[in-house]
This record gives sequence, structure tokens and C-alpha cells, in this order.
Amino acid sequence: MHFANQPLIGSETGTLIVLKHPYPRKVEEPSIYESVRVHTAMQTGKTENDLVPNAPSLGTKEGYLIKQGKIVKNWKTRWFTLHRNELKYFKDQTATEPIRALDLTECSAVQFDYSQERVNCFCLVFPLRTYYLCAKTGIEADEWIKILRWKLSQIRKQLEQPNATFKS
Repeated sequence: MHFANQPLIGSETGTLIVLKHPYPRKVEEPSIYESVRVHTAMQTGKTENDLVPNAPSLGTKEGYLIKQGKIVKNWKTRWFTLHRNELKYFKDQTATEPIRALDLTECSAVQFDYSQERVNCFCLVFPLRTYYLCAKTGIEADEWIKILRWKLSQIRKQLEQPNATFKS
């Protein structure tokens, strides 16, 4: 029953955790769990192997960010989606084709950026370009930075493994 329901616990940063073992019933729940959203993929009659490919990818996030242009240094609001090792941005949330897809395996750093005349900015450093992005709030910028840094650490761990194969 546990794996048939495949419980996923997600925090406000967008990180999802797949529970590997049933949660003990006789544990007092701390109040912090009130802020945790519980996601479940209910697919009756399926096994764990059937469910895993259909489960949401760990560490996905989406939302609006303001991005600085490459040539004309104006700022435009774009819809960003983070899925697996790709950060895509679209003209808006309804667009079906991305303007660009950034391969995070090529990203060397994600950090707060204070060089812009805007607040809540951070940058993604790639070999040929640094992308400057701003969030509406400091908390939102922090969430994006945390999840992007987590992605980069996961990519580095995969690269350090012998015979590593990438799934993007």
C-alpha cells in the first residue's frame, strides 16, 4: 500500500522528497508540518516500478522572474520552469515554446548579485554568458538560489561518479 500511493513531501522551496519507508504512526507531529504540503500520486493497482517514471521530478520549480536582456540591457518579466537539469524561460505562462532552455550541466555558479540597480537579484554563470535575474521578494530569490544550487551540487555528484550517465 505504501508504494502504491507513493507519498511525496514537498517544502515551500519546491523540493520534493520521496518517502522510502512507511512513516511510524506513534510519532508526535511537530507544528512545522503545518507548512509542508503533502503530494500523492494515487495510481491504484500499480507497483513502485510503474509509479516512479510518472512521479514529479525532484526539485522542480516554476514562476515569474525578471531577466536582463543580452544585448539591450532592459529588464523583462519571463516565466521560468526548472525541470531536471534544464531551466527554461518563456515569454509568459501561457507560451508553449521556450525562448531558451539553459542546460544546468554547463552552469558554474548561482549567486546573489548586488551589481544591478534592482533588489532581489541573482545570477547564473555560464561559460559564454552570465544571466541576471530578479525575483519579486527576497524569499523568492532565496528559494530559486537554494534549488538551483542544489541542482548544481547534484549534477557535480553525478559527474564525479565513474561511468556516470546523464538524464536530462
